[in-house]
Amino acid sequence: MNSKRRLDVGKMVRLAVLVAILLLLAYTPLGYLKIGAVSITFLTIPVAVASIIVGPGAGAFLGGVFGLTSFLQCFGADPFGAALLAINPILTFIMCMLPRILAGWLPGLIFRALNRNHLATIGALISSLCVSLFNTIFFVGALILFFFNTEPLQALGDNVLAIVTLLVTANALIEAIACTIVAGGVSRALLHFVPLKPVKQ
Repeated sequence: MNSKRRLDVGKMVRLAVLVAILLLLAYTPLGYLKIGAVSITFLTIPVAVASIIVGPGAGAFLGGVFGLTSFLQCFGADPFGAALLAINPILTFIMCMLPRILAGWLPGLIFRALNRNHLATIGALISSLCVSLFNTIFFVGALILFFFNTEPLQALGDNVLAIVTLLVTANALIEAIACTIVAGGVSRALLHFVPLKPVKQ
């Protein structure tokens, strides 16, 4: 019982620290790098660390927090998001939340499967990469699915898909490199030196 209680307390502490880091990134210039029309986010890093060192459920929770901060930016901080919010607030909320929750949950399952086969290092790197890629793929997929025929996207011109693909490629490349190196390295170090074991959800 004491051992289980210590695991639960440890899980809550790690989760709280990662939420604090995510919020710090979300509400300071540290979390986003804006290059023209391209906005590159580093909020996937704490999501990836949570999914690896705590578990898939924690990754989903951090992804949900990430999604919520993204949705709140639609109330003025992000002009493009504000335009989508004005068109359909429910779909905008789903677009902000669901992709990030899945991007935190699925890589946690991937790491758990690889870790069972004694592939923790490779698993941490692959899972960190997947968080970034899933976030981009699911978010852009939802954007196109929900808002393809709306004015904000059609204003990009006749080659909407080509332009979106170009922007996404630039985003995804930088985000994937940063998330894989930072989150993968930090997670593996924590698992090795603390040591921490992924907690079953």
